[in-house]
Amino acid sequence: MIKIGVIADDFTGATDIASFLVENGLPMVQINGVPTGKMPEAIDALVISLKTRSCPVVEATQQSLAALSWLQQQGCKQIYFKYCSTFDSTAKGNIGPVTDALMDALDTPFTVFISGPVGQRTYGLSGVFVRNESTAGRIRDAPSPGKSHDRQLSSPSG
Repeated sequence: MIKIGVIADDFTGATDIASFLVENGLPMVQINGVPTGKMPEAIDALVISLKTRSCPVVEATQQSLAALSWLQQQGCKQIYFKYCSTFDSTAKGNIGPVTDALMDALDTPFTVFISGPVGQRTYGLSGVFVRNESTAGRIRDAPSPGKSHDRQLSSPSG
């Protein structure tokens, strides 16, 4: 039975947490999108990689709740929501609304948001720090995920 179910808002974050689980000796599987069938019985953890970091909040919430429902149907009791450690999602943000929806579905009155010291991410002084350097200017000036940028090609090259 799956003991730990991770709902990740993007592939990169899903891969990060999957590597931490493997490093700590947990048999696990990482899958893209909400699974539809059974998983092997020999796994302790399952990481579901969604593309909810940069999609509209309603879609992000629906996909995350579908992932939660599937995990619960498998008997999973420990749920972890892996959100972007630099908190850059859509302009209005998906982390809060998705967290609220998951908490409501789990009927839990509180949750804990933790930093990622293993990934050298810490939070304090009203900011996000990567390797002890503030990300304030870099995050604020960074292009939003899911948008076209000048450096991207409008059609395939080659």
